[in-house]
Amino acid sequence: MFKLNQHNTTVRTEVLAGITTFASMIYILVVNPAILSAAGMPKNAVFTATVLASALMTFSMGFFTNLPIALAPGMGLNAFFTYTMCLASNIPWQASLGMVFYSGVIFFLMTLTGLRKKILKLIPESIRHGLTVGIGLFITLIGLKNAGIIVDHPATLISLGNIKDPQIIIILIGILLSAILYLKKISASLLLSMLFITIGFIFLGKVSMPESIIALPPSLTPTFLALDLAYFWNNLSVCIPLTLSLFFIDLFDNMGTLIAVCTRAKLQDEKGDIKNLDRALKADAFAAMSGAVLGTSSVTSYIESAAGVEQGGRTGLVSVVTGTCFLLALFIAPLLLAIPLSATTPALFMVGFFMMSEVKKLNFDLVATSLPAFITMVMIPLTFSIAEGLACGLVAYFILTLTARFSK
Repeated sequence: MFKLNQHNTTVRTEVLAGITTFASMIYILVVNPAILSAAGMPKNAVFTATVLASALMTFSMGFFTNLPIALAPGMGLNAFFTYTMCLASNIPWQASLGMVFYSGVIFFLMTLTGLRKKILKLIPESIRHGLTVGIGLFITLIGLKNAGIIVDHPATLISLGNIKDPQIIIILIGILLSAILYLKKISASLLLSMLFITIGFIFLGKVSMPESIIALPPSLTPTFLALDLAYFWNNLSVCIPLTLSLFFIDLFDNMGTLIAVCTRAKLQDEKGDIKNLDRALKADAFAAMSGAVLGTSSVTSYIESAAGVEQGGRTGLVSVVTGTCFLLALFIAPLLLAIPLSATTPALFMVGFFMMSEVKKLNFDLVATSLPAFITMVMIPLTFSIAEGLACGLVAYFILTLTARFSK
């Protein structure tokens, strides 16, 4: 089924690669419920939705495309869902899930018609890089704010928190620990740093030990099919821009991940095109809709899939193993749900760091294209809105490139 011999790999290699991919992205099972619960969503149900969406969509990618790509609710997309759509725009989470579904429908239709690739080419490359960096900074700011490392200040807007606080000291050590473990190439570095902080908080009496480690999964009922599809049509002026922003963020995230991981795994044909790319795009598009139905923000391909590729993974069997690991994680929900929101800071901090790598792809000698990218990456965290940051960058790009063209 997976053509292992043709890809010069073995069952053992693929299984180890699948486990490695899961270990490198298990943090999302803690981070996603924590972020979405800030929007008022029931944390336990979101955990189950996150696990099921990740498992089912990763299975579909493995069987449908035979690519070693894992999927889960996207970082940045979940922050956009909570802080821009629900909190800043005062949209109920049920209606926001409906908008996630509609963005997935747009995604799917664009993929079927081939417009998805054409639209991607129309968006300036520099803006794409600036968007990734800006989301990275935004995610980092959210993590530092949740931890109390960055706090409000009446004169300067933000300031350094009380770093003498034992809780903050433990979180700072956790961030350092995650960096050290990552340098040591330990796949579960982010999860281990979160567990370290949780244990520290238990000793401080800030977190209670779970009654059990293994239990039946939390009920999915509070979020399953809870999406409100009517709200969109009654509030078009607000919902259309947000839905399109969601679509474009998912578009850039997906394409960037697929290209990066598949190129690293040398899964290209003789023309240099990624094998089964159209199928992968369709699987990604379907994932966004499925996540909304289950009760989570947009599901997308994960760059952490590269960890499995580095272990030698080359086929969809990697994805099947990763999906199986996700399903098994359903039964350790008490342990994962006991991890407090502030313990996710190392994961948010390191993911933000990884996303910053896109800045090296910008040519700062070309001011007309690099300055709009800079505006995008700066305005996203400063406005606390991915949509507004992206809009500022696109307007600046249009004005500057038009000016540069007429000044020649």
